[in-house]
Parts: sequence; structure tokens; C-alpha cells
Amino acid sequence: MPETTAFAVDAMRRAAGEATALLGVLANENRLLLLCQLTQGERSVSELENLLDLHQPSLSQQLSVLRAQGLVSTRREGKRMFYAIADPRVQALLDTLYSLFCPQTGCADHAS
Repeated sequence: MPETTAFAVDAMRRAAGEATALLGVLANENRLLLLCQLTQGERSVSELENLLDLHQPSLSQQLSVLRAQGLVSTRREGKRMFYAIADPRVQALLDTLYSLFCPQTGCADHAS
């Protein structure tokens, strides 16, 4: 690792703050599972509910957290709400998590 200056340490501290905030959001199993599903593309709330066997109140709460943190975007089509990953850093992090954990556990197919 190259020698760090005071400026570099300040930049690293800011980046570390952003990283810990993101990792804190991902530390919830249901939010992580929701984001994993969204790596495969946009999904409706009802699709997510069926895929993950999450009941509406819990699902809505977790999607609200992801939306508030800017990790997902929404699109409304009639009465249906669709979610997608909004932050490319989240996609990259999920791809890394998948390569580290899912091949050993037989996770479902993953598309990025």
C-alpha cells in the first residue's frame, strides 16, 4: 500500500464512512436477499414477495430503507410498483459477495 498523506487519510475516512453506511444496510438478511433478487433485473413488489416469501409489511419496510438510502429506484406502472438497483456500486458489491459465498452454497443463478 502506498504511503498515505493527511489528505489521503481524510479521503479514506470519507470513503470508509460511505462503505460502512452501505455495509450497515446490507447487514440485514432480508435487504440483502431483496438486492440479490434485483441483480437479475427489475422486479415488482408482488414478484419479490413471492420469490422471498416475505409478507407485505416487512417487505415494504425493507424496500423503504433501500429506497431512502438511494440503493434502489422505483417505477410505477398502473397499480404496480417496480424496483431496480440504482447504485452501480451495490451491483459490484453484490457480484463480489456472490462469487465469495454462493458457489459454495448452491445459490440460484445470478446475472449481473
